[in-house]
Amino acid sequence: MTQIKQRYIYFQNGNKYHQQSCQGVDAYKKTRVQRNVQRKVTSTNLYLKLLIKLYKFLARRTDSNFNATVLRRLQQTRTARYPISVSRLVKQINTAKDKTRTLVVVGTVTDDVRLLTVPKINVCALRFTETARKRILAAGGKVLTFDQLAQQNPTGTGTILLRGPRVREELKHFGRASGLPGSHAKPYVSHTARRGKGAR
Repeated sequence: MTQIKQRYIYFQNGNKYHQQSCQGVDAYKKTRVQRNVQRKVTSTNLYLKLLIKLYKFLARRTDSNFNATVLRRLQQTRTARYPISVSRLVKQINTAKDKTRTLVVVGTVTDDVRLLTVPKINVCALRFTETARKRILAAGGKVLTFDQLAQQNPTGTGTILLRGPRVREELKHFGRASGLPGSHAKPYVSHTARRGKGAR
């Protein structure tokens, strides 16, 4: 009686699949091995890279889901970090308890000229437009950075995490330039100007 040689197949993730016969190889998990690899940040912004390093440490050493969510949003592309206006931030403050909390935005906070008066709010964001920063500070509010937030609230207590709307007019203009073959991007000029009637 001849003995069948035992073969072992080692996969990329380190698992070992035992094959008793040499006739065929069964596909391990249907040849698909899921790899949980985080996105490599290609930004040259050193401040952003330091924030990712900071919140990676906080997400690992604390049990707070807030730090893990902030870390995930910091590693997103700039397009996915949706901007939010001051008027949307004001809508989130409904009770007296909410007025004492810090509004956290992993993105840009922009101004809204339709909002006549800005109440006193505390906002932490990656970036502020100049008019939005001036209006918040003029109302007696606070403008924080994420390293200041990590010192005050390392677990995210007393904060409200927000982000802007995903569907917006700006996304219609993204992509291949309008007019080129295969392009579906919306042009920045009006339809009448494209036909040559805008200059008459």
